[in-house]
Amino acid sequence: MFDVFAINRWQYYRELLVQLIIYILVLLVSAVFIWLLFDLTRGGLAHLSWEFLTESPRDAGRAGGIGSILVSTLLILLVALFVAVPLAWTTAALLSEFVPTTSQFGMTVRFSLQVLAGVPSIVFGLFGNAFFSIYLGLGFSILSGGLTLACMLLPILVSTAEAGLRAVPQSYRLSAAALGLSRTATLFQLLLPAAAPTLAAGLLLGIGRAVAETAALLFTSGYVDRMPGSLLDSGRALALHIFDLSMNVPGGDTPAYASALVLVVLLLSINIMAMKLAYGLQRKRIMSV
Repeated sequence: MFDVFAINRWQYYRELLVQLIIYILVLLVSAVFIWLLFDLTRGGLAHLSWEFLTESPRDAGRAGGIGSILVSTLLILLVALFVAVPLAWTTAALLSEFVPTTSQFGMTVRFSLQVLAGVPSIVFGLFGNAFFSIYLGLGFSILSGGLTLACMLLPILVSTAEAGLRAVPQSYRLSAAALGLSRTATLFQLLLPAAAPTLAAGLLLGIGRAVAETAALLFTSGYVDRMPGSLLDSGRALALHIFDLSMNVPGGDTPAYASALVLVVLLLSINIMAMKLAYGLQRKRIMSV
């Protein structure tokens, strides 16, 4: 009996120690984020204003605002999503509904996506510069940057969409087949609506990745900070603008802090939306069980 009590006591203290370590690590991570947010707020909050968000940069970014930078960032993001989303979701539907899991084609595509997800962003930038900017003759433009980001977003969008479609209960497919619906009709009328929360969460995560990208756009979209007139004009993304202010512009620390604060707030909002969608999906699954 004594040995049993001693073992139970040791297991209790061991579990308590593990929980304590986990809590400490969580607090450390939270402390780093809070410190980062506090530092950005202290350095850039006083510089934030409506004029800063709407005016174009002047004097290499020391004066003016980030209005044209935000427009360029939005255009680059829209180009990337317009190209990547249809291709990614079509690929995910093909892999989950029309290609057997054990097929060589499906395994090859999934392996290619895993490799693509591990490629550094600077490599995507060099590829985009060589193919889109030089070979296709698009130059340093919003279109080149958006197409390069589309290549980077494919692994995220495909994997999340495929996971969402596979998470739909098999009874949906069996019921649709019993009613005589084709596999295409089942996909559009049942499966995609059921997987909509996962698709939206993956889309938001992809948007967060694209908004924060710097290295890939360095060689594709360019440095020009004026208001773009078309997709073939060069445009500076927000993350690239922060890099330029902090590294290449003497006296650009204050606007760099303010720009970084805007970027962090955007990314924080996107991640909160993604977490809410994921929580809603999990709650929906629990209630349906």
